[in-house]
Amino acid sequence: MTIEILNESGADLDERSLQQLARFVMDRMHVHPQAELCIKAVDEATIAELNERWMEKEGPTDVLAFPMDELRPGLVDEEPEEGVLGDLVLCPDVARRQGETAGHGFVAEVELLTVHGILHLLGYDHAEPEEHREMFGLQDQLLAAWRQR
Repeated sequence: MTIEILNESGADLDERSLQQLARFVMDRMHVHPQAELCIKAVDEATIAELNERWMEKEGPTDVLAFPMDELRPGLVDEEPEEGVLGDLVLCPDVARRQGETAGHGFVAEVELLTVHGILHLLGYDHAEPEEHREMFGLQDQLLAAWRQR
């Protein structure tokens, strides 16, 4: 797997840990071992611009997912597809505020957003109640497994 971490935010991020988490999630989701992922950390102005341009929403957000080859999670008995999973854009400043508000802190929030973003890249969504239950349930399982390893 090629997982590139680009920190253009000015925030102090544990890039190695972020890369390990992404690899863990992709392995658990049976993503092809040669799949590519880029995670970019940016400032609030940059993510606000991307949010408006691509999502038609105003202001900064926490994470944006830009899928590339529309890879989907493989099943245990199925060969996963090779390709470019896509790009995640994270905003550490927003993550810091959200982590404090949620009471679990910055690192836990960045982990949550990373898992959440990868699930979006794999085609998961949370617009409908059933989708929400499935995606957030899977997100919780992946985070719990990551933290218990």
